[in-house]
Amino acid sequence: MEEMPTTAGSSRDKIDFQIRKTVNFITLCLLSVFYFLNYTVAALISTQLHHPRRSQMKDQEGVIKYQLNHTQQPIPPLCSLTEINAWRTIAVRLDLIGQSPKRYNNIGFGNISQRINPNSNQFIISGTQTGHIEHLNPEHYCLIVKAEPHQNRLQSCGLCKPSSESLTHASIYAQNNAVQAVIHAHSPEIWKHTVALGLAHTTADIPYGTVEMATAVKRLFQSGNLTQTSLFTMLGHEDGVIAFGRNMQEAAWELINCLSLAIGIEQQCINR
Repeated sequence: MEEMPTTAGSSRDKIDFQIRKTVNFITLCLLSVFYFLNYTVAALISTQLHHPRRSQMKDQEGVIKYQLNHTQQPIPPLCSLTEINAWRTIAVRLDLIGQSPKRYNNIGFGNISQRINPNSNQFIISGTQTGHIEHLNPEHYCLIVKAEPHQNRLQSCGLCKPSSESLTHASIYAQNNAVQAVIHAHSPEIWKHTVALGLAHTTADIPYGTVEMATAVKRLFQSGNLTQTSLFTMLGHEDGVIAFGRNMQEAAWELINCLSLAIGIEQQCINR
């Protein structure tokens, strides 16, 4: 009499198949989680390098970080303040310089400077925390008597202390004797479109008003990235933009022209 075929082998094969199927599924899930986490971490790192979180930068806004030897006395009448004051007022009205409860914890932002004459390393700069004043008087300006950016030292005089960005201004003047004016503005439009506008920039790990920033500015000039433009952004300084020129009008026009291009990009995005 023939024996009936056993089902033990068939059942075992089915169980093995289900086990392999389950293991493959779990492996696939683990790989998916791994690649997702890997991509997320990489994206976060990239974002922090190129677009630092605003909350990380607000607590440092407006703080003087360099060694300052300041003499409290009126600045000598070495040059007229009429032009620098006029362009600064325009920058204030354009919200490129100023103070607002809605921005940077209501701390003043932006500053402006000019050489006292074409052959001098000394320059006049707006005082620290004067952003809330639309039209400055002589007591709101400061004279940088001597600057040593790479030693983190400044010597100044005036009835107010110099801007926290004075070290960066000094570094720019040191790179090119033709530069006679510098404007440090805060423009969210320009800053966030740095890449789209193809702008030269210092990286997100370089804080403002430091030896590192002075060194980074020097490298920008040496790199040749500022031969076709006289403006760069500071990715480690929220909304920070620097424009410079052979005179105040040239620096201001470079800034305003770049702002118009940045606004144009935003309008194109809205109309799509």
